Amino acid sequence: MPVISRRDFSLLLASAAVMAVLPASAQTDPAVATVQGFYDALVAQMKKGGPARSRYDLLKPAVEKAFDIPGMTAVAVGPGFAALADGDKKALTDAFARMTIANYVKNFDAFNGEKFSVEPASITRPPSTDRLVKSTLKAGNDTIPFNYRMHQVGAEWKIEDIYLNGNISQMAQRRSDFSATFASGGASGLTKKINALADQQLS
Repeated sequence: MPVISRRDFSLLLASAAVMAVLPASAQTDPAVATVQGFYDALVAQMKKGGPARSRYDLLKPAVEKAFDIPGMTAVAVGPGFAALADGDKKALTDAFARMTIANYVKNFDAFNGEKFSVEPASITRPPSTDRLVKSTLKAGNDTIPFNYRMHQVGAEWKIEDIYLNGNISQMAQRRSDFSATFASGGASGLTKKINALADQQLS
């Protein structure tokens, strides 16, 4: 049996101590890291403050990295999305991205000590390969749960749905909100509506 020197034993103890205090964001679960990275960027734009347009530009790369915007757009529009021309798909996807970013810019426009906490492990729900990442927002005396349904897009884990208050599917709400406009106005009518919603948030 090998003998561990006092020096090596001390180094092992030091390494264990460092690992024990690592934050959840430093853990290796890539789905959790996606959510934590988005929250870090969201807090940064809250602390920056200033005009909505400048905070929009700051947050845009983080949203594009963390969210599966094309997939979310397809779900929000519904089955008719698959049959659309490529140009209509792109216009809708671009509008959905604008609305998503603008919504966060509007609702998280200043920092007042808010704290986002992400659980250190994601949950797999067989037989689906999707993961559920749980998190909370602490704002004053309120603690609000936000849970994220995640799936893999290539090698990355991305957000595909947000469960508001822990269990209300945002994508189900979007489809309900968009269905009548898409049925009556088609892709162009819905694109116009989504862009108008984004403009309202940024005004």
